[in-house]
Amino acid sequence: MGTTGMALNGKVAIVTGASSGIGRAIATLFAAEGARVVVAARRRELLDELTREIEAAGGAARAFAGDVSDESFARALVEEAKSRFGGLDIAVNNAGVLGPKGATPDVTRKAWDETMATNLTGAFLGAKYQIPAMLDRGAGSLIFVSSFVGYTAAMPGAATYAASKAGQIGLMKALAVEYGPQGIRVNALLPGGTQTAAADAMATTEDMKAFVRNMHALKRIAAPGEQARAALFLASDAATFITGSAMLVDGGVSINKT
Repeated sequence: MGTTGMALNGKVAIVTGASSGIGRAIATLFAAEGARVVVAARRRELLDELTREIEAAGGAARAFAGDVSDESFARALVEEAKSRFGGLDIAVNNAGVLGPKGATPDVTRKAWDETMATNLTGAFLGAKYQIPAMLDRGAGSLIFVSSFVGYTAAMPGAATYAASKAGQIGLMKALAVEYGPQGIRVNALLPGGTQTAAADAMATTEDMKAFVRNMHALKRIAAPGEQARAALFLASDAATFITGSAMLVDGGVSINKT
């Protein structure tokens, strides 16, 4: 399976937003590293395609379609991990939406609420049911995929997204303190620009893509696999003393001024 040593052998992981982009790359890598993965997203056909791909490579995966902002789905997702694979060790709460773009006074209450429901409430509901399952195991690694946006930098016209992603970091820190004594590590992964469908939707012209690349100190954006390897680090025993961390995997976009 082309692994680097099965860093997650014997572990069970949930990955939300797994149908595309960073989430798909995380699910694929975690499975290759020995984890049995429950992959969640709204688009069932893409999840089925992903699980077939993982199983063809010798991994174990289970697709579970639904909306992370629905509390009954958050509960059922954890039940699926327990009934199918025996428990839960790792959760990557990655599902997210970009939300409304444009001047903040023009943002509707509905658009604000919908973005918060997926990005922030979805992360909370995930953790609400994932943490008890991890407590049953005596340890766990909980990861939120946040963003540098709203934390180290801001973009005009993205206030809703920034607020939701900054909120995830506050949630992560609170949970890290609350459950550290019971062996649960909680961290956030903060990607910079990454080559995904969402990135293409934001930067639609070649000039815009060049502008985004240039924002980064490395003068390029990430491949999804580069974000997946950072998530693997946080999930694995390589990071046993890391908790409460907002880990920038952003190609230097947070510090670049050139």
